[in-house]
Amino acid sequence: MTFLALLRKYRFGFLLLLILLLVITSSRVLFPAWPYELTGEENSAAQLRGLLQWSTNLARPLPRTADEGPIAYTELSPFGINTFLEQEVELEKRARSLQLISEAGFHWIRQEFPWEDIEIHGKGDFEDRRHVPHRSAWEKYDQLVASAEQYQLGIIVRLSNPPTWSRAAGDELGTYAPPDDFADYGDFVAAVVSRYRGRIRFYQVWNEPNIYPEWGKRPVDPEAYTELLCLAYKRIKAADPQAVVISGALAPTVALGTSRPDGGNALMDTVFLQRMYQAGAGACFDIMAVNDYMLWSGPTDRRMRPNLTNFSRPLWIRDLMVAHGDAGKPIWLTEMNSNAAPAGLPAIYGRVTEEQQARYAIQALERVQQEWPWVGHVAIWFFKRPSEQERGEPWYYFRLMEPDFTPLPIYAEIKEYLNTLAPTLYQGQHSAESWQLNYQGAWITSPEGTKSTVTAGASLTLNWQGRALELLPGNSNALIRVMAEGQSVREIMVESQPVLLDRDLLKRQHALQLVVLEGGLTIKGFQVE
Repeated sequence: MTFLALLRKYRFGFLLLLILLLVITSSRVLFPAWPYELTGEENSAAQLRGLLQWSTNLARPLPRTADEGPIAYTELSPFGINTFLEQEVELEKRARSLQLISEAGFHWIRQEFPWEDIEIHGKGDFEDRRHVPHRSAWEKYDQLVASAEQYQLGIIVRLSNPPTWSRAAGDELGTYAPPDDFADYGDFVAAVVSRYRGRIRFYQVWNEPNIYPEWGKRPVDPEAYTELLCLAYKRIKAADPQAVVISGALAPTVALGTSRPDGGNALMDTVFLQRMYQAGAGACFDIMAVNDYMLWSGPTDRRMRPNLTNFSRPLWIRDLMVAHGDAGKPIWLTEMNSNAAPAGLPAIYGRVTEEQQARYAIQALERVQQEWPWVGHVAIWFFKRPSEQERGEPWYYFRLMEPDFTPLPIYAEIKEYLNTLAPTLYQGQHSAESWQLNYQGAWITSPEGTKSTVTAGASLTLNWQGRALELLPGNSNALIRVMAEGQSVREIMVESQPVLLDRDLLKRQHALQLVVLEGGLTIKGFQVE
C-alpha cells in the first residue's frame, strides 16, 4: 500500500498524530516541563511516543491505591540507603561510611547479613575459620550494629545468601539458590533475630525471588518462596514479637517465566505476587517490598502499562494488595536509583548522565512523598563498593561514592536536599507519631501511638500541602489556637470529632502551629485531602 493510500485510509489517525506533535512542539516552548511530567522522557520523539502511550491510561482501569486510610509504619523517616559494610575489611572505612551516610541526612541503612558469612562451615557453627586467627562470625556484625547505633542509623537487615553446606548439590544451582531444608534457614533467621532483639526491628526475607539468579539456576517458584517466607515470619515473631517482617523485594520485570539455558527464569512481579497471595503469603509479612528503578525513563513517568517497567510500577503492586485486603500495609522501595554507566558499557539498566542521576533521585523522593502515602520507605541503591574491581560492570554505576570516598554528584544533591528539607504532610492519613510533626512541651505517647497533653502551652508545628487539613483527635476536651504562617487564625474547641484546621484550593504549602490553651488534647493523627 502506498503512503498516499495509507494517508487516505488512516487520515484521522494521521491528523490526530499531527495535532499531538504540534501541541508537544509548541508546549515545549510555552510549558516545557509538562511532557516530561507525564512521560519521564526528555527528548521530543520519546515524549511523543510516551504521550501516545500515556493517553491509553484514559481507556483502561487504573490501579486502586486506597490513599485515604491509615498505613502502618509510615510514621518513620523514609530515607535510607543500601550498604555493603560487611565487605569493608577496615573498621575505619565502615565508620567513615556511616558518618557520611548520617551527614547526608539518611536515617536508615539496608544491610545484608549473609547467611553464608555467619553460619559458614556447617549448621550451628558460628565460628569463622577462613582466616587465622579464628574468630566468632558474629564479631563483624556486632561491630556493625554498634557502629550504626553510634551514628543513630537504623538497620534494615536483609537475610539471604545460603551457605554451600545448606544444599546437597553445593553451589551447582547457584550461590543464591534456596536451601534444601527451609528449616535450616528458619534456624538461622531465629539466631540473628534473637541476638539483636531490641536493637534491630526490621528484617527482610530474601531479595528479588522472582528473577534469576536470586532463586538460583532453577525456575522461580512463588509457592516455594511463600513457604520460606511464612516459616521465617513465624521464627522471627517467636524470637522477637516486636520485630517487623518485610517480604523479599520483588524485582520490576514483565517476563512471563521463559526458561534460560541454565535453568533459571524470571516472572512478572504482579503475577508472582498474585500467586504468593494464593499460597497464603498475606499472613506472612508486615511490609511489602519492591525494587523500583528508573531504567528507561525518569521518575515522572506516569504511563500505566502492565508491560512497562517504569517508576510507576509499584502502583500495580499496591492495586493487588488492596484487592487482597492489605490496604493497611505499606510498600517499601528497598532499592531505587538510575544508572550512570559510561559509554562503552552495555546499557542494561538504561543510561543517564551523572547530572540526570542526581536530579532523578531528588524527583523520585519528592514524588513518593507527595503522591504515594502508602510508601513508607525509600532506600537508594547504593552508597559505595569496597573496591574498584567491578568498574567494568554496568551495575557498579548506581553508586553514590567511589571506593576512596570521592562523592558523585548524586551524593551532593541528596545531602543538600535532605539537610534543607522541610518535612511536610501530603495527601493521606498521618499518625500522631509521623516524622513530619514537631511537638513542643509536655506530650505523652500511648502504646497505641496517640499523643496527649494536659499542659497549657504545649504545641505542635507542621507543614502541610493539599486542599484540606483535618485533625483526628481521640477523646479530648481542649481549647486550641490555630496559628498559620505565624499569625493567630482562630480558636477551636476539640472533642472527639475530626476538626477542619485549614483549607486551600490551590494546594500550596502552609506552616501551621497548634497551641493548647486549656483542657486535655489527644491526637490520633491528621488527614490531608
